[in-house]
Amino acid sequence: MKSLYLFIASLILLGACSSSPADQAANSITKDSLLRHIETLSSDDFMGRATGTEGEQMTVDYLISEFEDMGAEPAAEGNSYTQEFPLLGQSTSNAEMSVRTDGRTPFALQYYDEFMAWPANQAEEVDVRNAELVYVGYGIQAPEEEWDDFKGVDVEGKILVIKNNDPEFSPGVFAGKTRLYYGRYSYKYEKAKEMGALGAIIIHTTETAGYGWNVVANGWSRERFYLKGEGDASASPTKFNGWLTQEASRLLFEEAGLNLAEQMDAADSRDFEPVELSGVRMNVSMDADYREIESQNVIAKVEGSDPELKDEYLVLTAHLDHLGVTTPVEGDSINNGASDNAAGVSALLEMMEAYKSIQPVLKRSVLALVVSAEEVGLLGSQYWAENPTVEPGKVTANINLDGMNVYGKTRDVVVVGYGRTSLSDLLEEEARQQGRTIKPDPYPERGYFYRSDHFNMAKVGIPAIFPNPGTEYIDKGDNFLAVRDSVADANYHTVNDEINEYWDLSGAEIDTRLFFMTGFRALNSENLQSWDSGDEFEATRLRMLERVQGQ
Repeated sequence: MKSLYLFIASLILLGACSSSPADQAANSITKDSLLRHIETLSSDDFMGRATGTEGEQMTVDYLISEFEDMGAEPAAEGNSYTQEFPLLGQSTSNAEMSVRTDGRTPFALQYYDEFMAWPANQAEEVDVRNAELVYVGYGIQAPEEEWDDFKGVDVEGKILVIKNNDPEFSPGVFAGKTRLYYGRYSYKYEKAKEMGALGAIIIHTTETAGYGWNVVANGWSRERFYLKGEGDASASPTKFNGWLTQEASRLLFEEAGLNLAEQMDAADSRDFEPVELSGVRMNVSMDADYREIESQNVIAKVEGSDPELKDEYLVLTAHLDHLGVTTPVEGDSINNGASDNAAGVSALLEMMEAYKSIQPVLKRSVLALVVSAEEVGLLGSQYWAENPTVEPGKVTANINLDGMNVYGKTRDVVVVGYGRTSLSDLLEEEARQQGRTIKPDPYPERGYFYRSDHFNMAKVGIPAIFPNPGTEYIDKGDNFLAVRDSVADANYHTVNDEINEYWDLSGAEIDTRLFFMTGFRALNSENLQSWDSGDEFEATRLRMLERVQGQ
């Protein structure tokens, strides 16, 4: 019997010694190593890491030091770790909106309570008088869906009133309840500009937005940022963009003798035609002040070892910025951003160090793209996508780390973008090795795919996924998911986003190992990753691949 025990022990030891270099590297990622970065980056010393502040610079310096210590090479231009980009901050004041109807007394709408508006580009003053309004349904032109909400109607010089979201009345139309880019406010504002509209106003409802009016009012009343030079007020026909509450929209339509609910329902048809708000005119005015700041992305790489494949990359993204210092709440004014996104940056650093430890077995290279200005509009990743340090056609995939599971181990992982790329298959196979499952986004109608930095990767064709925490917690009790959601929701974008008694980084540990192994598979797979056939980003991917053929 003793000899049998010795034989079994020797087999176990042999198995442990024969684990792959990738497995050993993955196991070097621990909750303690993750915690070290999170504690540092979310400390009060970093002052909330707001874009363009001293706290951002401290974060950049910390990242460069970590990359230097692990031996990751600088990967921005000029053999630098930083990619600098200019931003223009815009603050709106004195915003007024009024409606005049033939034969009736004009009435004014209240800024913040009933409408939000801001200059569409970079004008210092907006003064729109006696403008006509046209309701254009969802404001979508999508030839592949045989959908055109404009039907050839000339809307130049008019204010567009637009329904939020995209059509979801049928699974076979615009991906059903899954929100596509057509449903994002940015698409609608871009389309209004393209069509020569004087202004664009989106009708807010909690149902179509996925959040209440308070989110709109709070978000759009803050200083807004643009990539400097992104817009030219004198060249744009669109003078302002904005939102209206559902009740204010109802009153507006009523002035034109229209029923808002009926018009909203009518938009859910390919036969919809634009509707003029006859007899109604709108005045809109506002002022805007501007300031220039500098921000920076941090970019590092671990080079692959294959002579033919090392010029192809896996891109890991995480945003380094948060909200900085704001109005004190019970004496605390620092938004530490422990979950959002010190945790994601920590996971990226740990994955990069693990990849560096097995550099000789990596065929492709790994690019760490730690972006800033995410919290003010995904601007750091947008700048990289427009000024890439490597050709998007040479990037196999993107794994975006924005928030991690800091509440304990789960049997599953939720992935935004799951089932849209070949990377999903690799992720599923690696999850199976952990005895776990992958689940798609449970709220596709909220458009989370378009709300973090992976979206800008997708816009240039890069297959991308955005992992989120799972929901099936292990050894946490039946009600823990509700507790987690309550705590996370209460702390999100507040001074309370700090390490607290609910944190359990065993979840982040096992998830980060999963993402590491998935990335390893992508780095060493025979082919570059791809979008699934028919996906909205497939055509861009094919163009980007064609661009680099022969390079």
